Amino acid sequence: MNKTPVIHTENLVKKYGAFTANDMLSFDVFKGEIFGFLGANGAGKTTAIRILCGLSKPTSGIVNVAGFDIYKQTEKIKQNIGYMSQKFSLYEDLTIRENIRFFAGIYGLSSKIIKERTHELLTKLEIVDLGDKLISSLPLGWKQKLAFSIAVFHRPQIVFLDEPTGGVDPITRRQFWDMIYDAANDGITVFVTTHYMDEAEYCDRVSIMVDGRIEALDTPAGLKKTYEAKNMDEVFLKLARASIA
Repeated sequence: MNKTPVIHTENLVKKYGAFTANDMLSFDVFKGEIFGFLGANGAGKTTAIRILCGLSKPTSGIVNVAGFDIYKQTEKIKQNIGYMSQKFSLYEDLTIRENIRFFAGIYGLSSKIIKERTHELLTKLEIVDLGDKLISSLPLGWKQKLAFSIAVFHRPQIVFLDEPTGGVDPITRRQFWDMIYDAANDGITVFVTTHYMDEAEYCDRVSIMVDGRIEALDTPAGLKKTYEAKNMDEVFLKLARASIA
């Protein structure tokens, strides 16, 4: 990780009528960083991610993603990011190769590059013989790994992972995080939301949102020290209880 910001937000506000979903969010995320974006349901995470992905405009504030302005250059932002959600976004009635070709084509990769990288990907995942199998026939863990691999296939500056490990077993989750580390080592910034507090320990830094605001932002070790907690689960609970109180 280096200290080049690839995401910069300054006093980001998003309102829906009288309701404020994001309240003065200010933070930087750096190149090659694994950045955890945590918060309870309704805390404002999804709203912020939609803005950072160029799918929604802020009400006010400064937002730059991958070097582009959120108000004027949303198409440039979309070309320089990847996205994966818990639902994986793969087409069940297409084969592995067909899914790769489809998504790579959307990002404008040439047929030659698609062919080369497809072979690299299938070899790396050790599924060269499965390239023509339908996505629907694969176990959940394989769908997950493929969805992540396809999300970074065009080698974006940033990949957004929205609760990507929901519903899979602990071993597969660990393997998935190995893939995240590999992407970060290649210089891709990983912006991840998760409900698994043990996964927060794997991040370089973690922000925790409460009621539309970022209440805490630090390394996992720093947060545990600040809140006198044994683990990230305790940190999260202390912040949530303070909000209720």
